[in-house]
Amino acid sequence: MGTHDPRLLVIAPLRIECAAVRSVLPEALVVRSGMGSARARSAACYAARIPAGAVAVAGFCGATAEGLRAGDVVVAGEVRGPDGVTACVSEPLVAALAELGIARVHVGPVTSADHVVHGAERAALAGEGTLVVDMESAWLAAAAGERPFAVLRVVLDTPSREVYRPFATLAGGVAAWRALRRAAPALALWARGQGPLL
Repeated sequence: MGTHDPRLLVIAPLRIECAAVRSVLPEALVVRSGMGSARARSAACYAARIPAGAVAVAGFCGATAEGLRAGDVVVAGEVRGPDGVTACVSEPLVAALAELGIARVHVGPVTSADHVVHGAERAALAGEGTLVVDMESAWLAAAAGERPFAVLRVVLDTPSREVYRPFATLAGGVAAWRALRRAAPALALWARGQGPLL
């Protein structure tokens, strides 16, 4: 018999994100998808078959909107991608973060792109209301099926301080890494509030 909590499956794209989440959520099943849309699609097919009552995506992101800074926590109200929009269960997750004392939380649209977004394209997404951009969440949403789905992202870079070498920045992204570790336990609180296990 495993020790994982069947209530919660967390998908994190990068190894460093997985390590951060696993270190504070030992009871959850944490799966690494890999970076980008192709790996996310493959991971979603695999994760869709894993028994769990709720599914979440956790990791880093790039801010598109002004006013966000590295280490800020973002909860997706919806995830936008090339194939459409996926609604997320956001309010209970925001409440769980508040319970942990995390007050600086932004709620709004998260857009997933199949490439690293810079400059004018980032500004255009901000003009459409997007708070942050990532490269996986829209494709990973398929893993949830009919289960509650949430996205918790932490800002790694901003429009005024863009990342051009993501892995080099991740190695020094202490603020984002610490914020992800601090915020991830809220996912367990969120999952426990999503009703009976499936």
